[in-house]
Amino acid sequence: MDLITGNPLWPHTSNEKKQFPRLEEDIECEVLVIGSGMSGAMSAYMLTKAGFDTVLVDSREIAGGSTMANTGLIQFFNDKTLTSCIHTYGEENGTAFYKLCEEAVRTLGRICEEEGIDAQFQRRESLYMASTEADVPMLEEECRTLNKYGFEVEYLRPSDIADKFSFTKPGAILAYGDAAINPYACVNGLIEVSAARGMRVYARTEIDSRLETANGTVFYTKERRRILAKYAVYSTGYETQAMKRNRNAKLLTSYAIATQPVGEFPGWYKECMIWETARPYLYMRTTVDGRIIVGGEDEDMLPEEERINRLAVKTDILLDKAKALFPEFDLRAEFSWAAVFGETHDGYPLIGVQEGFPNSMFSLVYGGNGTVYSVLGAEMIVNRLQGLPHPGEWLFRFDRPRHTPPASEVKQVG
Repeated sequence: MDLITGNPLWPHTSNEKKQFPRLEEDIECEVLVIGSGMSGAMSAYMLTKAGFDTVLVDSREIAGGSTMANTGLIQFFNDKTLTSCIHTYGEENGTAFYKLCEEAVRTLGRICEEEGIDAQFQRRESLYMASTEADVPMLEEECRTLNKYGFEVEYLRPSDIADKFSFTKPGAILAYGDAAINPYACVNGLIEVSAARGMRVYARTEIDSRLETANGTVFYTKERRRILAKYAVYSTGYETQAMKRNRNAKLLTSYAIATQPVGEFPGWYKECMIWETARPYLYMRTTVDGRIIVGGEDEDMLPEEERINRLAVKTDILLDKAKALFPEFDLRAEFSWAAVFGETHDGYPLIGVQEGFPNSMFSLVYGGNGTVYSVLGAEMIVNRLQGLPHPGEWLFRFDRPRHTPPASEVKQVG
């Protein structure tokens, strides 16, 4: 699957990264992680740190897939509001989901600091703004819900917004405790740290087939090399849908641009991350070298040729939307890209076991908060292999109900 079209920013911002070989011999391991995006890198990191003999493979170069298109907004706030989560799954499940995401943001920051990974992790606030006057009641209710359950947010009225920004909106929630990151540098850093601890890493190594045996699963590469693994972790992202279709998953095309370095950002309160209530939504952030990343304009899944044809138009639309908010900035798009993007119909990621794949777990971190979900998926995988519970296993399992769960199930999550 062609995941990215155009010229994404991140590969141009990172120092020379470590090169890894193709698998050229038959090997054995305790855990095989397939995929070197954020979910694969995080799972491999936590597995290796926990003492598992881990092998990581990718059919491309390391971090050569969707990671390059990731725009690096790290938020506890989700595409599905807390209020909506509570209405769908009940109070304890909904709040557990948001609390897990909040803690995952902190966990990611700790990992980068403790491991010395230069991922440009920066604490940021987030502005969730009403796109129209009609969205204000929903936004006010969501702010009350977040405050009720202990999340640090405040509601901004039009005059408050105008005091902090060069624009105003009918209303907004200012959320504290989020972050911005360079995802490409983060993934490469996690893998290099894990490799230094003994994890084996193989790039340009595509898994072609598998065979279940009494000793584990034998995975065959396209070059017919064998990997015998006791357990497997599929962190294969959006390409998983070609292998095993999930009804809860939906693939889209998303677009993003990065401007030239702007320098100063007057009229942009603390360079907070910005997004809106409209769907599909516009979102914006700044980078450590003074650029603005603008993303959105999601639409139905398109083949690569159509993405190429639409990229120039979408680039102009995103640039015009950024200029409408910040007319004082003389902006031009220096980088622009289109990419496959995945989400779920119920707003939660898909993490857990699937029928037909014994001794395997999937970490499909679909949605706008994929990096946060990658942390949770890695924790769940390590816990499962260690025989320990994790609240996420009830929230994110593939066979979760589409409605408010029975009380007995809610208690297991809370």
